[in-house]
Amino acid sequence: MSVVDLSQFHQTFFDESREGLDAMEAALLALDGGASDTELVHTIFRAAHSIKGGAATFGFTDVAAFTHVAESLLDEVRSERRSVDAELIELLLRSVDCLRIMLDRSRTGQPVADAGSESLRGELERLVSGEAVPGTAAKATAATTVSGWEIVFTALPHLLQTGNDPLRLFRELQQLGRLEVVRAFIVDGAPKRLADVDPTMCYMGWALHLHGNVSRGDVDAVFDWLDGDCELAINPLTEAAGPTGVVPVAEPDRPPATAPAHLQRRPAAGVAAKQASESSVATGEGGSIRVDIDKIDALINMMGELVITQSMLGEIGEHFELSQLARLREGLTQLERNTRELQESVMGIRMLPIGSVFNRFPRLVHDLERKLDKRVKLELHGEHTELDKTVLEKIGDPLVHLVRNAIDHGLETPAQRRAAGKSETGTLKLNAYHEGGNIVVQISDDGAGLNRDAIFAKALQRGLVEAGQELSDAEVAELIFQPGFSTATEATDLSGRGVGMDVVRRNVRDLGGSVGVHSESGKGSTFTIALPLTLAIIDGLVTTVGKERYIVPLTSIIESLRLRAELVRKIAGGGEVFLFRDAYLPVIRLHEAFACAECVTDIGSGIVVVVEEDGRRVGLLVDDLLGQQQAVIKSLEAHYRQVRGISGATILSDGSVALIIDVGGVARLGQHSKAA
Repeated sequence: MSVVDLSQFHQTFFDESREGLDAMEAALLALDGGASDTELVHTIFRAAHSIKGGAATFGFTDVAAFTHVAESLLDEVRSERRSVDAELIELLLRSVDCLRIMLDRSRTGQPVADAGSESLRGELERLVSGEAVPGTAAKATAATTVSGWEIVFTALPHLLQTGNDPLRLFRELQQLGRLEVVRAFIVDGAPKRLADVDPTMCYMGWALHLHGNVSRGDVDAVFDWLDGDCELAINPLTEAAGPTGVVPVAEPDRPPATAPAHLQRRPAAGVAAKQASESSVATGEGGSIRVDIDKIDALINMMGELVITQSMLGEIGEHFELSQLARLREGLTQLERNTRELQESVMGIRMLPIGSVFNRFPRLVHDLERKLDKRVKLELHGEHTELDKTVLEKIGDPLVHLVRNAIDHGLETPAQRRAAGKSETGTLKLNAYHEGGNIVVQISDDGAGLNRDAIFAKALQRGLVEAGQELSDAEVAELIFQPGFSTATEATDLSGRGVGMDVVRRNVRDLGGSVGVHSESGKGSTFTIALPLTLAIIDGLVTTVGKERYIVPLTSIIESLRLRAELVRKIAGGGEVFLFRDAYLPVIRLHEAFACAECVTDIGSGIVVVVEEDGRRVGLLVDDLLGQQQAVIKSLEAHYRQVRGISGATILSDGSVALIIDVGGVARLGQHSKAA
């Protein structure tokens, strides 16, 4: 008898298990909020039972063993032999986090069980057997002296370009315990010759030992905002892993050309809590999307319409006569309509509700409330608003940072809110909605608002402003997006490390979006993120610059106009500005920015397209406008290399290639051109 290959069903099991864990977490948080519906308990039990059964069927024995113990505990709750209290809920939430990580390891073929999962399983077993009460084992574990951590930190080449500095990270680790560099090494693919080394790139990796009674959370916090900028592995330091070849942090020896086998680059371990929350969001690694059957039906119907149109045009082509010209035009019009509808149907398959990202925040708020001793009411609106899967996968981290900032910096403690005449419970709102060709996500709180005086003082200290300089509230708010800007007096695992809002803005810009903030003292702040619905297709204005064609996204265009040369003013540094709606805007000559030849150089003979990005407006000088067109974006970096000011390329209807303008990048090119 042939053996059935069950590996083909693994991805379905992982997808369904993640959904089950999301349901468990939501039900646990509802119970923690005071709900007493027995159906919530049944929901939690059913999810655990399904995961256990699937894990056992597909041979994931460690997951099945862990879930079996959790299921036994839940069975006691379901049969009312055990009551639900806050400590039990916290234990089960930790179990959900652990299962997420174990499932991720199972999916990628890594060792599933580790000291942390085995310790938590033992805690559950002792509770089921009656040897312990909730919280006892956790407190005992917290009281155990930790010998330290082994950290293998490998910088990705672009690390320095993000504003991060390995030495700063090492200094932060030294504040936690005694830090030793066991080995420094050069990563694979580094230039062999000194002349080929780019000083803005990092080609190093380090194996570190951090000794002392240091919590894993404190270690994770040091690397919290390096996601995507390094490869990281953090493991408990055993007694056998003593210091070997110790090198002082300040003066590392010349690293060897290659790392030893046990320190070769490994997948990033990440932060445990962050891993757990990210597992609930669809990732590109899964390579699959669950599609509503209605979308599939619509796609099939569109294909049927295309077949009919193709048959009609084929018949006309075989027996074409001038008398059939009107019928041919009708067929082409129908083909255009069907193609557009098919395009919308196909793009609709990639559209997923933002609720899959929003769903991580009830747990995040729950944890931060307890950590910061604050009371927060979370309101979610627009969870069914859909956006492209690629955008959805990448917007999670910026939103997490904004939510954490809102709770940490924005919302006051209950005592502070009482003193200000407010309710002890602060309100945090997440709202998503469509506006034009974008999706807008707002994160707002009713806290203290931005501290204008502290922001200005920090900016003055860093030389970003001058003493006595008058700034509007909007200009002061923009300062928080400067690289490394932070008003926190001391670094915590939540904030104050100077790698925050600028990273949020950069990540949003990478998605073709923008982020801004509006704040009122004592009333709260609202951060607004505008994102394209999809990264694959945009509506754009086709322009010419010499013999080249450039597409400007319509969502960024304010107005197009012709300028008389006398309306343009020269300013110090060689820049040009013009008056537009009571404000002077810089002019960016695209033929100079992209080194185009045979172009219109007389500003009065060309056309200025006024565009806006992140609240900054500039005028782009082009030769002419050819009209509006939808552009299917192709990655320029994948086929050539990254070009500053260009976000991609597309193929026009005549077969020629047009470059798509990165409005934010071009606007930054003209940042130095400001009116006096």
